[in-house]
Amino acid sequence: MWIILNKYRTRYILKHYPIPQDLWIDTIGKLSLVSGVSSSDLSRLRDVTTLFLYNKRFTGALGLQTTPEMRLIIAVQACLLILNLKQEDYSGWVEIIIYPAAFRVIRDRTDSTGVVHSEDKALSGESWSNGPVILSWLDIIEDIRSNTPGCNVVIHEFAHKLDMQNGVANGMPPLHANMNREDWTKALSAAYGFLNQQLKIGNQSTVNAYAATDPAEFFAVVSEYFFTAPNLLYEHCPQVYVQLKQYYRQDPITRSIQPTDL
Repeated sequence: MWIILNKYRTRYILKHYPIPQDLWIDTIGKLSLVSGVSSSDLSRLRDVTTLFLYNKRFTGALGLQTTPEMRLIIAVQACLLILNLKQEDYSGWVEIIIYPAAFRVIRDRTDSTGVVHSEDKALSGESWSNGPVILSWLDIIEDIRSNTPGCNVVIHEFAHKLDMQNGVANGMPPLHANMNREDWTKALSAAYGFLNQQLKIGNQSTVNAYAATDPAEFFAVVSEYFFTAPNLLYEHCPQVYVQLKQYYRQDPITRSIQPTDL
């Protein structure tokens, strides 16, 4: 009975809350992330995005007024991650907070010796477990305009949301039944360890050094590369790419990704 009701609800939402055609075409044309995506996948992405927009609440911070275009730009990028996953992978929370630009947070951090430090940071994005995703609109626009490999705050923060499904962000999202946990751990741990080693001895790394922060950030950063620069990720971390390909059930390396202007 629940499956039947869920299917009915999905059909109802898709029929009564469609994304306007002009807005959809205009937005898709601005996002290089979806360049090369097949027409059938784009159709499914539109459905997934429609459901996402219906189920999530977008809130502007510091007086920012969100627009349908802003919401769609964020939603399309977020839904690309779950294109071949499940809507439920983004369940347990509803709000996306959008700041005009980078936002400041002040927190206490306890180091390994027990000393408490106060940290004041400017962030472009943040994800809370069972809470909102917080994003900087200025950084979202800059990511689209620059098309810099491995730089996409929306993908980064929503990868954290997928990672948090187990209750904590640790670089180990719930894997599919046909995936091997040992293979995942071996591939990502080896790449994470190598990155930290290279940075420790002063070598430059192709992958953003922020990925060396901890396993959770490593997963989020390599997810950015997986969708924005798949060839680069495959060249430098082939086993990581293989694992992400299995997890996301996508192969972005087969797409033609071209920069576009916003």
